[in-house]
Amino acid sequence: METAAITDTRAGEQEWKDISVPLRDGMLHWPDNPEVKVTRTLSLSRGDDANVSKISLGVHTGTHVDAPVHFIPGAAGVDSLPLTSTVGVARVLEILDPRAIRVEELRRHDIQAGERILFRTANSSRDWPRAEFQPDFVYLSLEGARYLAGLRVRTVGIDYLSIGSAEEGEPTHRALLDAGVCIIEGLVLSHVSAGTYDLVCLPLRLEGGDGAPARAILRRR
Repeated sequence: METAAITDTRAGEQEWKDISVPLRDGMLHWPDNPEVKVTRTLSLSRGDDANVSKISLGVHTGTHVDAPVHFIPGAAGVDSLPLTSTVGVARVLEILDPRAIRVEELRRHDIQAGERILFRTANSSRDWPRAEFQPDFVYLSLEGARYLAGLRVRTVGIDYLSIGSAEEGEPTHRALLDAGVCIIEGLVLSHVSAGTYDLVCLPLRLEGGDGAPARAILRRR
């Protein structure tokens, strides 16, 4: 998949890497979520004064941020998340387990309270945004989620549409969201190596939203 890179024009600056999924008509989505439709409603080629498009999609499409109200009734919406949840220093961790992110592997990375952690798993080698839905995607185990919540990390992100498995998605999300951990899903990390980065990930400011699509970029520190 082609990924646009945003390059700072100032000499000596590192390149920004786009780690978000391009939104397109008919793209991959979670099986029971709304289909993605992008249609041109006004067109210069048809004699209209401008090109104008309409987009219809679920808020948990592509690269997106989950809000606590996604799984917790009455909790905060995506518009209430602190900007520091998704903007700041982040670590990309290379996960070797081909099936799940487990506590045993997490312990080896010396994760600290307040960190923003992005998981690069085997999902990244599958060009998943262009593939069919893959039920065997690599996910964060429930025990791993509880471990990270106990460490009081600030943010976790993963390179597939859900942080939790299809079987344990709800308790995994709840373990993180109940602890105030922000969740970023649908990252594209195939062109990113493990290391420390500046992260900018801004979800749409959807009032009271249970989630929102986001544009996410990284720059190595």
